[in-house]
Amino acid sequence: MTRPMIAAMFGMAVMGSALGSMSVAAADEPTLTIFNWADYLPQDVVDEFEAKHHVRVVQNYYNSNAEMLAKLQSGGDHQYDLAFPSDYFVPRLIKAGLVQPLDGARLTNRSHLLADFRNPSYDPDESYSVPYQWGATGIAYNADALPDLPPDWHALFDPKANPTHPFALLKGDGQFTLSTACAYLNKGYDCIGREDWLAAAKVVGPTLKRANYVGFVGATAALDQLARGVIDVGVVYNGDFARKQVEDPESFRNIRFFIPREGSQRWVDAMVIPAHAPHPELAAAFMNYLLTPEVAARVSNANFYSTPVADAVPLLKPALRDSVATPDEQQRKRLAYTPSLDGQQLQFVQQLWTELRSR
Repeated sequence: MTRPMIAAMFGMAVMGSALGSMSVAAADEPTLTIFNWADYLPQDVVDEFEAKHHVRVVQNYYNSNAEMLAKLQSGGDHQYDLAFPSDYFVPRLIKAGLVQPLDGARLTNRSHLLADFRNPSYDPDESYSVPYQWGATGIAYNADALPDLPPDWHALFDPKANPTHPFALLKGDGQFTLSTACAYLNKGYDCIGREDWLAAAKVVGPTLKRANYVGFVGATAALDQLARGVIDVGVVYNGDFARKQVEDPESFRNIRFFIPREGSQRWVDAMVIPAHAPHPELAAAFMNYLLTPEVAARVSNANFYSTPVADAVPLLKPALRDSVATPDEQQRKRLAYTPSLDGQQLQFVQQLWTELRSR
């Protein structure tokens, strides 16, 4: 056997020993398992937490709150340490016993939150959730095609405001569309009750039959269709619009955005710890880490959604500090959370929506 062969074999043996040691070390590291929306947590933020806490972070993804709920109900509440439900889903998770109370002493960075996000209606005592990112839902339109479009829900529901130009409604939860029709009727976006929903349905029904209505379109797809001239009015999220303006200013130079003056949706994606999370203390540490102003700013600078952390706002990119990406105080007063429904209320809205869609 030649010396080079001996040296090579010795090197392989050392490498194998090292790899074995690394595998043992990795196996000894605690693992934080996160259930999240795709592409919602910047990798550099995850890497920094792993290095600081000597842990491993693993993420699994879902595409809807309903998918997340189904997974937690089928045993995921024992598998995941952290989940990111939308605000109106938090009460459903609490009622189903799928999340656990938080240890407030571990969440010292809550002190950095904007007052708007303390004791929210979906979790009044802040017992189960911490806000992660937030935004507003509004209307984007082609200002060349519709220079006089009113900055309110008439842009969608009043045929006189837009008699001929193609428009789309937001794909997804029917409660949102009924709530926007409630706002149009000056009943408030956060309307609740059969009479208000039936009145809203009488607005939505004829809207779906208008010749220039093109269908239900997702928020991101609506922006793409606006840029291509497929539609001239659509429902979008403010953060997505702000991102498109930065990424493709030429295509969006004539596209405008507004939060309807009758009011609209304030959405929050929150963080919760599943009821039987394997590592609840580690999950709380991660929550607290994401509330650190510098970290919260990095998250928003990557996602283009607003941060609920007040001390992070000065650290945002200039494009994220304007009133589109981060609504100002006056705009925030017009926003409301989507009411959380269950039982007969939820069943009624679902049946009403199914009937509207089938006509």
